[in-house]
Amino acid sequence: MTDNLQDLIPLKLATAIANPLFPAVDSQLRAGRHIGQEYLDNYSFLADFQHELDSFYRRYNVELIRAPEGFFYLRPKATTLIARSVLSELEMLVGKVLCYLYLSPERLAQQGIFSAQEVYDELLNLADESKLLKAINPRSSGSDLDKQKLAEKVRAAIGRLRRLGMLHTVGEQNSGKFTISESVFRFGAEVRSGEEPLEAQLRLIRDGEAATPQSLQLAKEGAVKNDEETEDEEIQEQEEAGEEE
Repeated sequence: MTDNLQDLIPLKLATAIANPLFPAVDSQLRAGRHIGQEYLDNYSFLADFQHELDSFYRRYNVELIRAPEGFFYLRPKATTLIARSVLSELEMLVGKVLCYLYLSPERLAQQGIFSAQEVYDELLNLADESKLLKAINPRSSGSDLDKQKLAEKVRAAIGRLRRLGMLHTVGEQNSGKFTISESVFRFGAEVRSGEEPLEAQLRLIRDGEAATPQSLQLAKEGAVKNDEETEDEEIQEQEEAGEEE
């Protein structure tokens, strides 16, 4: 029985799945969470079994990625069997602001601690406020109420990124203070490569590291088209083989 099991599942993969850490780590990865070195036990587990777990997740059409900064995450393909969620444009923009703050001199001066208000202020420094307000409400007049809604959206985006493991709360849960994880470099491709921000964002979408509803739909249509072409080729080969007989 054991020999038959080893034929189906490599021993090291079976060891990884049997590890008591696996259920929690697997659930976190499937939920889109990023696991960095600050999560010592989970990080060490992924580092020890990276190759085996990557093979395991590829059966679901996702890849276990270890970023240059060291953190782990799952990158889904267009045909993924694991449910995926898409970040909004504002959430991705907030992610980029967090990446810049991570690299800023203020991070050292403030012992790495930031607040939601600082993220909001930096966002307004980097982006056109009127365009941001229009993105939230096309009929925005720039009123105080519109600005309040934008601030609420930014706080919600920060909460979403916290759940993905990109931020860590400091003090009480509602303190509004947090530290920034290296996993924000998911939004910092241009920092790594020196590309223009727009080109870098397009590359992120092409690589599957960031997505919009439109890019997901195009990728899905492309995957379906490839499957249909493969099926047509197989039918044609069978017909040609029949004619030769």
